[in-house]
Amino acid sequence: MTDERERWALILGGSSGMGQATAIALAKAGYNICGIHLDFRAARAHVEQVKAEIGAAGSEALYINMNAADDEKRAAALATLRERFDRSEAERRHPYVRVVMHSLAFGSLVPFLSDDPKSAVDRKKMEMTQDVMANSLVYWVQDLLRGGFLEGGSKIFAMTSEGSSRVVPSYGVVSSAKAALESHIRQLAMELAQTGVGITANTIRAGVTMTPALMKIPEHDMIIASATKRNPTGRMTTPQDVANVILALSGEGTDFINGEIIGVDGGEFITGS
Repeated sequence: MTDERERWALILGGSSGMGQATAIALAKAGYNICGIHLDFRAARAHVEQVKAEIGAAGSEALYINMNAADDEKRAAALATLRERFDRSEAERRHPYVRVVMHSLAFGSLVPFLSDDPKSAVDRKKMEMTQDVMANSLVYWVQDLLRGGFLEGGSKIFAMTSEGSSRVVPSYGVVSSAKAALESHIRQLAMELAQTGVGITANTIRAGVTMTPALMKIPEHDMIIASATKRNPTGRMTTPQDVANVILALSGEGTDFINGEIIGVDGGEFITGS
């Protein structure tokens, strides 16, 4: 059965890395894109390039520059999206959010222990990282569901990494957030399935990928060298690899994939450390 609804993708972190690649891939497949991003003046030209590429694919790019973990700004962003949906409905189209991608990479990269308290994690850094990189997913899904944006066939994807279960010296705070994110997806998958609406939630565990977020990790050179050596394909994962998988999983016939951690890494994870 052909789905004639107007498909939208909501990409949290849609201006760079995996979020950018996925936004463009989905746009080329006919999705309109609502991109949530946080970029300052120096990066805004790049955001305009991303929007232009989405437009060149024949799709709409509704990009909102905001802190995705702010409750009031989330409400305002969804009000903007609702206004856009209202216009489609007035023209007798049926819009809905088919894809939600949580790809927020903003957290503290500091150790737990240090002789200098300022160099170690504290409550503010820990809670901020957990809120942005894990808990925000739950709040967005709650509001999307209550607001009627999600329907049968909607699919939620959250980006994790092997850091959720492996140790890197400066990655502990983010690692805990990724572990929480995986737990949140499991819970959402179970509760969404029980509604009977037909909405799924899965985690995508990408291999080590060359993104701006990776380059902020102090040990990035070591991580890149290790991943390249371990990966049986002889190369690192790319943002396009991730985008291709999300595009495929967003298609028809995938409604019984739910609550999983799906590896996209060419076999890197299974080779061990």
